[in-house]
Amino acid sequence: MKFMKLGSKPDTFQSDGKNVRYVASELDSDIVVSVGDVKFHLHKFPLLSKSAHLQKLVTNSSEGDGDEVHIHDVPGGPTAFEMCVKFCYGMTVTLNAYNVIAARCAAEYLGMDETVEKGNLIYKIDVFLHSTIFRSWKDSIIFLQTTKSRLHLCEEVKLISHCTDAIASKTSIDVRKVDWSYTYNRTKIQEENGSGPNSNGIRSRVVPNDWWVDDLCELEIDLYKRVMVNIKNKGIVSSEVIGEGIKAYTLRRFPGFSKGVCQFSDVSRSRSILDTVILEKR
Repeated sequence: MKFMKLGSKPDTFQSDGKNVRYVASELDSDIVVSVGDVKFHLHKFPLLSKSAHLQKLVTNSSEGDGDEVHIHDVPGGPTAFEMCVKFCYGMTVTLNAYNVIAARCAAEYLGMDETVEKGNLIYKIDVFLHSTIFRSWKDSIIFLQTTKSRLHLCEEVKLISHCTDAIASKTSIDVRKVDWSYTYNRTKIQEENGSGPNSNGIRSRVVPNDWWVDDLCELEIDLYKRVMVNIKNKGIVSSEVIGEGIKAYTLRRFPGFSKGVCQFSDVSRSRSILDTVILEKR
């Protein structure tokens, strides 16, 4: 899995009980930021130099040097907020496909963009996404899965469209340029990877045209549909391979479908899946 490290200073965050977090420093904290039920005892300068939203909150506060501001709806909650704060302090933050969406949405909420400071968090995360995450098959799928809880904000900043386009583009490349390492859900055979005792480092089987279908079955129906529509619109993948993808998705979601013995525990969700399958097959 790809990752990016931001900052170089050691992590000096500490806890005082379950719901209090503070930065160990010789300087007393001069601002308390309440995120949900967690209070962060922090310092104004590093925060206000990078966050337009916190600048506004502090300006509107009437508490003077003992300011306490409240944030109840930051995406990702205290965990994502803490990642943004660590960036403000220059502490090391490690981002990957699993946590980058929380950090990106929190940074958007906090207004950590280029109008506040050059090279701010939003810019750095977007560079990481486009140069690394969206270039990795596995990381792109993991990233897309993590957008489920923040769909509205992800739509606003076009993260979902960028990611689905990246995935669709990879399914459309010449299979001769695809290595088995692209897939992470398909069972691998040593000889296929060129690592078997009799392979001499050469793959004994070519990559099939439908190498990607099992991996996309990991996606929820709405995201799966968007990826498949993108694949179809590119007009490169054959309808037969797209059909194989839809068949695999149907069998994954309804194991008894081929035998006509499906049981639907969630009727509305099942209907949505079937409607999508029928639409995509047309």
